[in-house]
Amino acid sequence: MNINNTDTAVVITDPQNDFLSPEGAAWPLVHEGVAENNTIENIERIFNAAREGAFKVFISPHYYFPHDNDWKFGGTIENKMHEIQMYSRKGPLDLEGFEGSGADWLERYKVLINADNVVVCSPHKIMGPENNDLALQLRKHGYSKVILAGMSANLCVEAHMRELIEQGFEVVVVKDATAAGRHPDLGDGYEAALINFRYIASGVLTTDEATQAMVVR
Repeated sequence: MNINNTDTAVVITDPQNDFLSPEGAAWPLVHEGVAENNTIENIERIFNAAREGAFKVFISPHYYFPHDNDWKFGGTIENKMHEIQMYSRKGPLDLEGFEGSGADWLERYKVLINADNVVVCSPHKIMGPENNDLALQLRKHGYSKVILAGMSANLCVEAHMRELIEQGFEVVVVKDATAAGRHPDLGDGYEAALINFRYIASGVLTTDEATQAMVVR
């Protein structure tokens, strides 16, 4: 994929405390993979490379509001997220208790997300972007290609990759700017995701390769 800032955007899923902070609800599940991949640092490098290379960044966040907790059924991880109150907010128009919560941005990313090259999309609800405005925002801003990073590899990142490809976007995944959990019964989410990234995406890059490709020449 030819990466350039005229038709290529960066998409980052869930750069939030519940996945990336030691105080986060999912930290016990993902912390080993985050450390091994230097995920936190590598996402930050992608943000910085985007700013330096004049790339637009689109954030696809994950929020759950009180009415979402009344759902009558869900999948394994979806139910677990509700159980441990991941990404919990008091309401779509209510920021009470948001600052520093699991749903908030990781502190070191805040200045990067509040920059003028960043678009924060409406929240996705389970894994993929089918029910938020990410694809609309990408198209309305004139982008057809995506550099994809964020959390979690086999959940939201993979689901975003699949849906964006189905929607006609070219997608490359930055494999060390993500991570996933390991579970004794469910398996290694990161290894599962890597296999599918290789099968489906237009490319699988390291952060070094992605940031080098984003340098404006």
